[in-house]
Amino acid sequence: MKSIYSALTVVALLTSAGIVPVSAQNAALDARIAKLAQQQEAQVIAWRRDFHEHPELGNQEKRTAEIVAAHLKKLGMEVQTGVARTGVVGILRGGKPGPVVALRADMDGLPVTESNELTFRSKATTTYNGQQVGVMHACGHDSHVAMLLGAAEVLTQVKKDLPGTVKFIFQPAEEGSLPGEEGGAKLMVKEGVLDNPKVDAIFGVHINAQTEVGTLKYRPAGTMASSDVFTIKVKGKSAHGAYPWLSVDPVVTSAQIITGLQTIISRQTELTEDAAVITVGMVHGGVRNNIIPEQVELTGTIRTLSKEMQTKIWADIRRTATNIAESTGATAEVDIVNYAPVTYNDPRLTERMVPTLRTAAGAADKVVLQKAVTGAEDFAYFQEKVPGVFVFVGGMSKGTDPATTAPTTPPASASTKAALRWA
Repeated sequence: MKSIYSALTVVALLTSAGIVPVSAQNAALDARIAKLAQQQEAQVIAWRRDFHEHPELGNQEKRTAEIVAAHLKKLGMEVQTGVARTGVVGILRGGKPGPVVALRADMDGLPVTESNELTFRSKATTTYNGQQVGVMHACGHDSHVAMLLGAAEVLTQVKKDLPGTVKFIFQPAEEGSLPGEEGGAKLMVKEGVLDNPKVDAIFGVHINAQTEVGTLKYRPAGTMASSDVFTIKVKGKSAHGAYPWLSVDPVVTSAQIITGLQTIISRQTELTEDAAVITVGMVHGGVRNNIIPEQVELTGTIRTLSKEMQTKIWADIRRTATNIAESTGATAEVDIVNYAPVTYNDPRLTERMVPTLRTAAGAADKVVLQKAVTGAEDFAYFQEKVPGVFVFVGGMSKGTDPATTAPTTPPASASTKAALRWA
């Protein structure tokens, strides 16, 4: 496996082998697929650089979708467009009986300004949440789309000998939609993307900039965390800052609630069972330095790796916020919304996939059992309906210190000078 691009393509292509019984005939097909994938590498790199230079935010991936749909049609596939707003689905029916396997790639970029000297760097800008910002593929979705197009190209060439059907899912809005908009994997499932034909198993991959090229990482069961957004409105009584005893201070109350939320993790959660995170990311309240406001709003994220832990944390947050507020004479309204469930790799399917991953990597020691990740992925919505496996693929140049590489999905204010130098 000489590069990141052929590695990802081979992983995508071999997923169908993961649920088909091993045989000499299948081994020969795998070998053909691997050879064709290597030949496709230059085209995959070209696609990736083009998508990187022209990123689009969630539910706005019109250019990307048009390129994807045009190529799938050129390959002779059944193609559906406008799925979950801008999504594209291609169906390739193999020449032999077998399962229906779905392969998914996410297409959207992020509101991040790219700052480097790459010839294919993004110069795109847009208005996001009322601010003029850059747009960038800072999470590797450009690679995912290019790889899945490569997989479609190669699998079409072995269509006659391919067992079963492959459904290529190009998904919009994995990073989320604008407020008030529905989108992403959840909307695709709602619109029936896993039906007609009904999908038996689904596979996805994600680039990882801290893992060396040639290495694949996986984990059975809870792999990535669920992601919930919480909002706590702390209501008190306004007064002049010089006379705080006339107020019910929601600022001080909010500070106590923030501290209390941290003790949920440090003192009330059995972290040896599952990891969990509560982070307050926004605090909004007040308009002037000497006026105690009537209300403060806290917004943050919750990450858990099991439904049981998620249920517990939700209850803990509600109890902590409301009781602390009551103790100060204030009130607290708690609202929690789930963005994505736990990315749960079906244990039996994952076990069956390991030999396939080793074939793709070329060596057993290049397939690594990884720790759970507290980042989230809406791929989890597909896995709620059908068995699925989500794999991480190394994108870091060999010999590089992981501490010096740019993370995928950096903060929106990040200057991504070292970002995405895999090509």
